[in-house]
Amino acid sequence: MSSPRQSEPLFEHVPGDGPLLISFPHSGTYVPPDLAARLRPAALDLPDTDWFVPQLYDFFRDLGASIIRATHTRYVVDLNRPPDGAPLYPGQRETAVCPTESFDGDALYRDGAKPTSAEIAERLHSYWHPYHNKLAALTQELVQRRGTCVLWDAHSILSKVPGLFDGRLPDLNVGTADGRSCSPALLDRIVATLSAQKPFSFVVDGRFKGGYITRHYGNPAARIDAVQLEIAQRAYLVETRTPAFDAARARPLNRLLRDLLDAVAGRHSA
Repeated sequence: MSSPRQSEPLFEHVPGDGPLLISFPHSGTYVPPDLAARLRPAALDLPDTDWFVPQLYDFFRDLGASIIRATHTRYVVDLNRPPDGAPLYPGQRETAVCPTESFDGDALYRDGAKPTSAEIAERLHSYWHPYHNKLAALTQELVQRRGTCVLWDAHSILSKVPGLFDGRLPDLNVGTADGRSCSPALLDRIVATLSAQKPFSFVVDGRFKGGYITRHYGNPAARIDAVQLEIAQRAYLVETRTPAFDAARARPLNRLLRDLLDAVAGRHSA
């Protein structure tokens, strides 16, 4: 697989003047042509995309937040997986840093077209590392400039994925690596905000405790708090294989996320 060309940026970065940094590693939908030719037709629907998550956070400028948003599909490389392939949830099924099957266990590639070890190494070099080099630089810059960084890793997923978990997810799934990736005070603000609202259900450190980004960058002792929010897609869209964004349907969640990140950024107490 070829390296990205200059006309195809790997990510979008919009700077802000506050301590909040929002990461969107899985909302990209760009499929490089050489990869598209190797994927099965069903995989080209990109069923495991975090659909329209940046639209849910369209208020980020009002909060002074910075964003970093991947442009390429996670089928190129999964930016929220460890580069060495170490499991995030030992004993549970999960997809790889260069996935070859969907969440449902369907093959992504045509016969004989899976990436080789050399190609995986090249994708890590060309796609994974540039995103993380930028993310690491941004967290350190915010600590130096603002005294602290709150890294919010924004995700979504179908509410039912039998290949990954039983039953149906709560609407909002907060991950803090069992409390290691953020300060107790920040988690208290999150829980207070979510407890005061309805109708969205929530859980902290349930099935999703945070992926590589949350676990790797979260370091409260170094003034970097990291939190993952995995949103069950039924909370803001009709769950189909190729969904459409409905701003009216998403508005209640959009308002809650604004209140939540307002509290997370320390702009007011929940």
